[in-house]
Amino acid sequence: MLLKSSIDDLKKIIKQENILSNMEERFCYAEDSANIKEQNALPDIVIFVETIEDVQNVLKYANAHNIPVTSRGAGTNTVGSCVPVQGGIILNFSKMNKILDFNPTDMTMRVQPGVILNDIKKLAESEKLFYPPDPSNFKVSTIGGSIAQSSGGAKSFKYGTTKDYILSLKVVLPDGVLMKIGSGTIKDAVGYHLNQLIIGSEGTLAIVVEAQLKLIPLPETSAVVTAYFNDYESATNAVSGIIKERIFPATIDFMDKNSINTVERFYPSGLKTDKECMLLVEVDGFETSMKSQLYRVEKALLENGAVDVTSVSDKEKMEAVWTARRASYGAAAKLAPDVVTDDVIVPRSSLSKMVRGCKDICEKHNLQVCIVGHVGDGNVHPQIVLNLENDEEFKHLTDAKAEIYQLACSLGGTISAEHGVGIEKMNYIDKILDSASIEYMKRIKNVFDPNGILNPGKILK
Repeated sequence: MLLKSSIDDLKKIIKQENILSNMEERFCYAEDSANIKEQNALPDIVIFVETIEDVQNVLKYANAHNIPVTSRGAGTNTVGSCVPVQGGIILNFSKMNKILDFNPTDMTMRVQPGVILNDIKKLAESEKLFYPPDPSNFKVSTIGGSIAQSSGGAKSFKYGTTKDYILSLKVVLPDGVLMKIGSGTIKDAVGYHLNQLIIGSEGTLAIVVEAQLKLIPLPETSAVVTAYFNDYESATNAVSGIIKERIFPATIDFMDKNSINTVERFYPSGLKTDKECMLLVEVDGFETSMKSQLYRVEKALLENGAVDVTSVSDKEKMEAVWTARRASYGAAAKLAPDVVTDDVIVPRSSLSKMVRGCKDICEKHNLQVCIVGHVGDGNVHPQIVLNLENDEEFKHLTDAKAEIYQLACSLGGTISAEHGVGIEKMNYIDKILDSASIEYMKRIKNVFDPNGILNPGKILK
């Protein structure tokens, strides 16, 4: 708990209208989008920063007085990264939301951390350019949060994730020092690549206050193919079949039967509910290539057991297909008081074993699960529905998660592809990383943040 004198000092540093200190106001910032059974920590103060100087001044004060600082964008992450487990200061970046520069010639954009991903995409597209990372919440999530969690999305299979589109960053260290890392050029072979250290560090090493993004040419057109299968193995084999046809889809997403039926029950979208699973394959490129791409994709799907294949290129119909896929989480939330979405990844050759394993593990623990994922890169998202206030169900969830993570590791995968670690997966990190790796991560944390004020209680125990 901050002393009143500290809060008074902070009110001298930051405009009064940018500070929240009443309990009711602070309570809104005690949680993020993670479904956590118990979380009682409140921030002592919430500060809306507007400038880099604001961030520097707050961090200088916090570091001098050993006050925890947790950065927050839209709060859409699902692993508790924005939860202030030790109280202290919440730094809210919603007012640092300006696009500072857009250079179509260099195909770059310079942005503040509070800019919404959808706004970045729309501005880029106005000049026929493309920012590919597309987490499912891209219409509300911020670039700062995307950098913090190293988020990905459906298009990661072809285009990569956030880490592939950051040219340079400006970050503020805990002592208030401003540091620029990365050159802003496509190639950079000078020194250590500190950009890649900050991306995915969840605000535990430094605070991102500006980012220069790489853009690429916008594909001329795209189309979506939907295909239904009677078993998981045929669906995953079909992915390899598509690649053998020398087609590189922008997206290959997956929905299991439970997801399909749940979406149709609550958000009717015309999905076929009698099949075991479905694939959504999006191809893009030049208009002249689409007929050939679609022919090859459909051929590969049918040759690998697809029982119903349909393609659409009309934008409204394509959006309807993706809306149905994105509705899976919201639909699952209607099955029980709570839904916990998870994030594991395995080599694509082990994907059917991972999907079937998730289903079997949840059935063993009497848990309902809807499984979706980005099968092109082996990323699986089990959406487990339950009542977190039921102690027995919560124990089943805890046991099931541990078994799902163990299965992912045994299949050559890992426990997070794009959601991060936060507090939800912190206790499992030593199952993935060896002791030497963890020790060096702790040393790096100590170099950047010797007083341990930045987002304490996350990633590393």
